[in-house]
Amino acid sequence: MIDDQVAKHNAKVLACAQALGGANPAIVVSLGGIVGQVLAEDKGLATLPVSLMQLGLALGTLPAAVVMRRLGRRAGYVTGALVGVAAGLVAAAGIARGSFLLFCLGTLTAGFYTSYVQSYRFAAIDSASPGFKARAISWVMAGGLAAGVIGPQTVIWTRELIRDAMFAGSFLAQAALALLSITVVSRLRPAPISETGPRSGGRPLTEIVRQPRFVVAVAAGLVSYGLMSFVMTAAPVAMVGCGHPVGMAALGIQWHVLAMYGPSFFTGRVIEIYGKERVTATGLALIAAAAAIGLSGLSLAHFWIALVFLGIGWNLSFIGATALVTECYRPEERAKVQAANDFLVFGSVAIASFSSGRILSLNGWELVNWLVFPPVVLVFGLIVWQSRRWLPAHA
Repeated sequence: MIDDQVAKHNAKVLACAQALGGANPAIVVSLGGIVGQVLAEDKGLATLPVSLMQLGLALGTLPAAVVMRRLGRRAGYVTGALVGVAAGLVAAAGIARGSFLLFCLGTLTAGFYTSYVQSYRFAAIDSASPGFKARAISWVMAGGLAAGVIGPQTVIWTRELIRDAMFAGSFLAQAALALLSITVVSRLRPAPISETGPRSGGRPLTEIVRQPRFVVAVAAGLVSYGLMSFVMTAAPVAMVGCGHPVGMAALGIQWHVLAMYGPSFFTGRVIEIYGKERVTATGLALIAAAAAIGLSGLSLAHFWIALVFLGIGWNLSFIGATALVTECYRPEERAKVQAANDFLVFGSVAIASFSSGRILSLNGWELVNWLVFPPVVLVFGLIVWQSRRWLPAHA
């Protein structure tokens, strides 16, 4: 019988790790485009550092899965945290030397670290009973609420720490947070299911990914995270371009990250009451509402409110999509299916982030928001189709 006491302990540990590790992308998103504008000769490449973080996240999902499969969750997450330390140090060195290339290498490495952090939500359900899975995911995601404060506040407190290298101190602090997370992930307990479950690989991955329910779950996760990244990457640069101070742009990202993770305290319960499909669809509707707000004005309030709606919408749709994915595989299949899901989702995030900077530079903030609506409508339709068919998961 699955012991939820182990799952609850690990969910709490991973929530704390999320608070520290989640600050990593918040720092890169807050400063990547701004530092990029200073260091890059081609200003159209200003958001490239943020995009490279997303690329590193996508490329790192499969290697991270291999590391954790061979070493276990605890040792794997320690390895990931060490990668995070290296990322902060390299990015800080890039700023100190005025090297855009070195700074980009640091943010790419930060993406590799984030690929470990993003898998915390799956690690939380390794030993969870079916009834506790949605809540376990929510508990871990709730740790991002603290990250929403830690990341942007770290930027504000440390951006002038090194006078001759503005913002280098923020990336040194990023490395310190990753180092601190090692003491947290070291408290993880082995999941009983990982030791007693079947050791075979289960069904072929091609068979699993052809399930209609898996297709809808991945599409929802892909669009919700991709659009969130697409808009979020452009927002700080757009705010500064509209004359708003850097500090206000960082605070806007802080409110966005708080909105991303704050609802996690009750998202699991909401899913239990209303169902995964309805909650996911509601989240997508809120993402579309964020784009509508972004189109309605360029004041600081418009940016901040749009970012808050974007964050809440992402929380509902992404946690809902993640919960849908967990219904599509057997215990012995989880590693490869989780890795495949994250590779697809974060691959789309990388593409969205790369596109965001160029579209913002060439076409402006307005087009960034208009492009949100078509994918939302498409996935909303897929969810309605899936709900009507009500196909059970083949797991």
